[in-house]
Amino acid sequence: MAVQIANITLDNAEEKYVEMSHGKTRYIDAGEGYPTILLHGVGYTDGAHSWLLNIGPLSKKMRVLAVDALAWGKGDGLLQQEYSFAYLVDFLREFQDALGLEKTNLVGHSMGGWLASLFAYESPQRLNKLVLVASGGAMPRQLKSMVEFTPPTRDQLIETYAPKVNGGVDIEALADYQFALTQNSERLDAYRRVLSHMNNMETRSRYNTVRRFPHISVPTLVVWGADDPVNALEMGQMTHDGIPGSQMVTFENCGHWIPTEKPEEFNEALLNFL
Repeated sequence: MAVQIANITLDNAEEKYVEMSHGKTRYIDAGEGYPTILLHGVGYTDGAHSWLLNIGPLSKKMRVLAVDALAWGKGDGLLQQEYSFAYLVDFLREFQDALGLEKTNLVGHSMGGWLASLFAYESPQRLNKLVLVASGGAMPRQLKSMVEFTPPTRDQLIETYAPKVNGGVDIEALADYQFALTQNSERLDAYRRVLSHMNNMETRSRYNTVRRFPHISVPTLVVWGADDPVNALEMGQMTHDGIPGSQMVTFENCGHWIPTEKPEEFNEALLNFL
């Protein structure tokens, strides 16, 4: 069993689909041991494949479940309904249920960390450990990249990802893989509905994570890049200070895309904690 993404081969891994209430969801299932869900960020071409430099090393010690969030990746989305944080967080519980998992670790990057924080607040009994990687939600401000979103071209994908992905990845092949995901018009409409919801200031205030931090009771690791241009390091410190007993790891000379910018150091930090 193996999964091929760009020029990276993930051994002992399978690309699977599970039937859920909205339709099918794609996920990459690798390794054996304690189940650990990886949830990606908000980028239009993000998905389970966003963890391509992490799935292999992590799966040597645990069962890794890298999932496409609702409206992302290769699976089905909500075609007739608006999106909401309630849907997106409950999606994680339903994913656990669909796989027969009562409890898991949960690792969330950026938007995935925002959703993971809400999940930990709402359903601590469904979590063993939590990892928040450059997570959103602590500051209710609008992001220009969401307000002015346009689908990227293949060349733009290459330009965007070249400085953000280390580890010998074929950027041209990765751009081809991700550009193929942009050609579904229904998926574009769904993504725009997600952005509309997430970038609404009333929504951002309502689902702000700061007031929830003191109530997160599971062991938590906060991971941040010192030079993060999206979610500044002060947000990481605020997250760490707000969650009782949390640990924090900061990577120097690193921006927002820690799992692919500093994959070896990131994988080591997760394995040490999980």
